[in-house]
Amino acid sequence: MSEVIGPAILFDLDGTLADTAPDLCGALNQLLVERGRPPVPLARTRRHTSSGARGMIAIGFGIGTEDLEYPDLRDRFMELYGQRLTQETRLFEGIELLLSQMDEAGIPWGVVTNKIARLTEPLLQSLGVRQRARVVVSGDTTAHTKPHPAPLLFAAESIGVDPSRCFYIGDDYRDVKAAHSAGMRAVVALYGYLGDDLPPERWGGDASIHHPRELPRTLRELG
Repeated sequence: MSEVIGPAILFDLDGTLADTAPDLCGALNQLLVERGRPPVPLARTRRHTSSGARGMIAIGFGIGTEDLEYPDLRDRFMELYGQRLTQETRLFEGIELLLSQMDEAGIPWGVVTNKIARLTEPLLQSLGVRQRARVVVSGDTTAHTKPHPAPLLFAAESIGVDPSRCFYIGDDYRDVKAAHSAGMRAVVALYGYLGDDLPPERWGGDASIHHPRELPRTLRELG
């Protein structure tokens, strides 16, 4: 593996690279109907998308991971989501152009997500970006998931770039925490889901963008 001299860009998946909210909400609503409950609108689940099954089940059923019902609901939710993984999921507007610009400039980029590999890999294949990414780190690639720095450090090592030369783009507070713990700079994707914890201006990110087209200028300003 050759060492990368310039910077590398790493992206979160859900809410940063791709808009996965419609399919995750769709899977939740299938599960709710199965259990005799009314479906919920996408507007209600969207902010919780980055939390995956945990967030969806909390919205739909009002329970957390400690509840005895949670494992069964999670497993069925994951099964349903896997069946509709790419029905409505799309790259965010501007992402395809951004990735093409980085490819042309020879800037290595990759994906670091908490989504498990059996979902991440086919999703990225369907979106047409898997073969272009220098590295893909899923939620089960390392022993820890974000906000632990291990997945980001694994990505940097795989690309061959020092973490201090990496930028991580994400839409969740955990993304900023993981990036800084790994010695990377964090850019907040304000067009993403953002969760319901602290407001993004309090996350401590190094910069923020409202649209993917803003990223090149933002990275130049960060230096």
